[in-house]
Amino acid sequence: MNKQTRFVFVTGGVVSSLGKGIAAASLAALFEARGLRVTMQKLDPYINVDPGTMSPFQHGEVFVTDDGTETDLDLGHYERFTHATMSKRSNYTTGRIYESVIRRERRGDYLGATVQVIPHITDAIKNAVLSLRSEDVDIALVEIGGTVGDIESQPFLEAIRQLRFDLGKKNTAYIHLTLVPYIASAGEMKSKPTQHSVKILREIGIQPDVLLCRSDHPIPKSQKDKIALFCNVDRDSVIDAPDVDTIYAVPLSLREGGLGSVVLKHFRMDDPEPDLSVWKDICCKIRDPEQAVRIAMVGKYVELTDAYKSVNEALIHGGMAHGVRVDIEYVDAESLEKNGADCLSEVDGILVPGGFGQRGTEGKIMAIRYARENKVPYLGICLGMQLAVVEFARNVAGLTDAISSEFNERADHPVIALMTEWEQEGMRVQRNSESDLGGTMRLGGYPCRVIEGTKTFAAYGQSVIRERHRHRYEFNNTYREQLEEAGLTVAGTLPDNSLVEIVEVKDHPWFVACQFHPEFLSRPYNPHPLFSAFVGASKEQAAV
Repeated sequence: MNKQTRFVFVTGGVVSSLGKGIAAASLAALFEARGLRVTMQKLDPYINVDPGTMSPFQHGEVFVTDDGTETDLDLGHYERFTHATMSKRSNYTTGRIYESVIRRERRGDYLGATVQVIPHITDAIKNAVLSLRSEDVDIALVEIGGTVGDIESQPFLEAIRQLRFDLGKKNTAYIHLTLVPYIASAGEMKSKPTQHSVKILREIGIQPDVLLCRSDHPIPKSQKDKIALFCNVDRDSVIDAPDVDTIYAVPLSLREGGLGSVVLKHFRMDDPEPDLSVWKDICCKIRDPEQAVRIAMVGKYVELTDAYKSVNEALIHGGMAHGVRVDIEYVDAESLEKNGADCLSEVDGILVPGGFGQRGTEGKIMAIRYARENKVPYLGICLGMQLAVVEFARNVAGLTDAISSEFNERADHPVIALMTEWEQEGMRVQRNSESDLGGTMRLGGYPCRVIEGTKTFAAYGQSVIRERHRHRYEFNNTYREQLEEAGLTVAGTLPDNSLVEIVEVKDHPWFVACQFHPEFLSRPYNPHPLFSAFVGASKEQAAV
């Protein structure tokens, strides 16, 4: 195995939301299918240091890595399409780059030099990219966020331009994802937007090696020839990226277009036949389900489904494990507060995902009560677990004013509360200054001890697991004995029994709520045990 790490840089042009992340992850999957070892990175042009405090309505979900880094949602695609594990070095923003440079300037590291975009910012970006080099990595794929021509992305583009100069052409490849629109009134496809996008790149000093052309119609050979001629790209390097019925078909589609082979030829690497049997199997399961189940996802960001991207995908994975199609019905938690929970009467399962803030919480509690009292399978995630504890405390244990201290710091019965100082010892806790949003947050992967005899243990089939967290508030152990006596089952804790991680409700077909985010570990080739068990229980509910 060649120990030289090669770099593939993926840029986008014409318009945003063409699917650079999916394309990059699918190419990585094609490399893995050939036995190559990959890693990935996202460079985001926005000035936020990380997406942790950004609105889900603007940015979608915050994906959390095992080492506790809050990152862009594309890293979820990277992990779902490959076997690589993302980390802190897998996502850099303009804010994080500038923050590191300014910190060095304040320390005097630049010896009084005038700090400028070139070389100081671009050097910091290059160092971030080169941190991916390893004897264990054959190819590193780096996605540059935004659209070519945006002023925000210029330092990143300049940095990857310089990296070709530093590393050489045989160790770097530029892939440009662009749009070839079909004009219905003219009855033809237009290559001019792609030509202009490549022109902007070439003005920066980057000549694409491969063009991925997104379209909703097949691109005629004549148009590909025209694109190759005017964009100065080899004809075989102009590759279709057509719309497909599932994102998990993209690796197969790009293989058909020859993308992996073109890049490996550019790198002068061997090109063995890829084993794509896993992806073919995944697509067959998605396209040919035995039946459908209806899952209500009760959230507060349902207007933008990308806010729950990993949850959506994990439900699809869970459906594949049981041969069913999961139809997700997004329910606005605030609408339940106004109209009641009758809209849940036709669903086969109810899921309450994570979230922050009080808005919509009473609606979520109504949905949880409906699931508990009507024996509908329930999966609660993070806030969905905390509110399940609140609902149980109020309506079963008799603590009618139970609440989380997140919503009432002076509550008489804060069954969910901030960790104490002793509980924070040894934790990977994000500590922000008083002027920052947040305070403290438990982030990243932690071990959990699962109690035998529970539905959770039946799902995992093992007593020690590791899951990823993103939250500030915990189950208040002051109420643990009282709630357990009322019928709440503690199904999982930290190994030292200090914090409750999973709860269940007795005498219920399937009611499991967890403090962590299992969706971050679900893969199409390995559905997460909790999502698989939840969809399985919902399938049984649909058969009743």
